[in-house]
Amino acid sequence: MLTAQRRALILESLASGGRTVVQLAGELLVSESTIRRDLDALALDGKLERKYGGAILTSGSRATITDSGREEGSLAQERDRDYDLRIRVAEAAASLVEDGDIIVLDIGLTTPLVARALHGRRITIITANLEVLDEVRADDAIDVVLLGGALRRNYQTLVGSLTEQAVAHLNADIMFLSCTGVRDEHVLDNMAVEAPIKQALIGASARTVLLAHERKFPGTGAMRICTLEDVDTLITTEGNTSEELLRRRESGRKVIVA
Repeated sequence: MLTAQRRALILESLASGGRTVVQLAGELLVSESTIRRDLDALALDGKLERKYGGAILTSGSRATITDSGREEGSLAQERDRDYDLRIRVAEAAASLVEDGDIIVLDIGLTTPLVARALHGRRITIITANLEVLDEVRADDAIDVVLLGGALRRNYQTLVGSLTEQAVAHLNADIMFLSCTGVRDEHVLDNMAVEAPIKQALIGASARTVLLAHERKFPGTGAMRICTLEDVDTLITTEGNTSEELLRRRESGRKVIVA
């Protein structure tokens, strides 16, 4: 990855809620010392303010990151944000699943809620999301396929080349796709290590259902995952007034408003 691209991804990650140095290193698959050098360079450019043991964005930041792992705007806070919207999307997603289906639940905060809504169903769930596993590990009705890979502890996900290799052997009925934003007809994500996994899982699935509540339009994201044309069904919420939603409805492509 080019230095400029990596630094753009760092700024994108910080703007979307803040990351620790450890998290940034894990997401971008580089050393913590590389992240610290990037933060210093970005500070010289005036894009962030370097503090003892960490940094904050000079504008648009919702979190402080520190080398020790302390952060404001934690994953717990991120999980609480937009919870009601995500619940509505998750319940609509679960209604699309039929007994016997093989489904993929993507990395993200909405997919564990989909898993929760599917308790007791005779289905197979494929995932690299450990929060999904936690939801269904005790449910005897659900068969679970956990994709291997490198553990990102702060996000409770498995990523990397081993995960991508495992996807090559899969065949699923539906992928429930998460994202950080939708802009100019593109589905976006801000995690470089997740993008190839998401793309591979789309290719391994007969249908793709995008889970994107109203706050995801336009949302954020430096990585293009796919286009809205690649999505069979869009599930969003009633506050979505975006041009992307209007165009999709006008074209007759499937939309579910939860």
